[in-house]
Amino acid sequence: MKLSRRQFFKVGGLTAALVGAGLEAHPAAAAMAPLTKQRLRWTKETPTICPYDASGCGFIVYTDDAGQIINLEGNGDHPINRGGACAKGATMSQLHDNDRRLQKPLYRAPGAAEWEEKSWDWTLDEIAKRIKRTRDANWIATDEAGTPVNRTEAIASIGGSALDNEECYLLAKAMRSMGLVFLEHHARL
Repeated sequence: MKLSRRQFFKVGGLTAALVGAGLEAHPAAAAMAPLTKQRLRWTKETPTICPYDASGCGFIVYTDDAGQIINLEGNGDHPINRGGACAKGATMSQLHDNDRRLQKPLYRAPGAAEWEEKSWDWTLDEIAKRIKRTRDANWIATDEAGTPVNRTEAIASIGGSALDNEECYLLAKAMRSMGLVFLEHHARL
């Protein structure tokens, strides 16, 4: 069957309207809530707020007697997300006791093929030295007109969605205090 462009949009629009009219998410979400609560009745239920994007979505964290997270789901009674969860919020449980998460810094020397474990003291000192060296080598005190600018354009900072508002605020303040002008967020790249 060959469709013209106009026919394609007519059929697509009609299909979307019919599908949209026949779906209602609230009864489906309400029907699932009792099943989840029955399945997890032996756990402790703790309401919490998502730390990621300042929307204030509500979640329920289910923990066992040892405090281990068993399940995490959107809070159906919360007025902001009504039980839904974005990709960031849905992965909150991965931040706690994730054995795939690195626990110690790894360093690979230039030209080396293998990673080696380093201490946090060595890693933070090395980062500080490299930032200071790059900043000093590329410092711009004044622009072409002689106006003081006191900045470096050789270092940039990219924030991520795993940072909450307070962390982003502190990161931006720290970067600006070092003279950085290129601050960006990965969502806009």
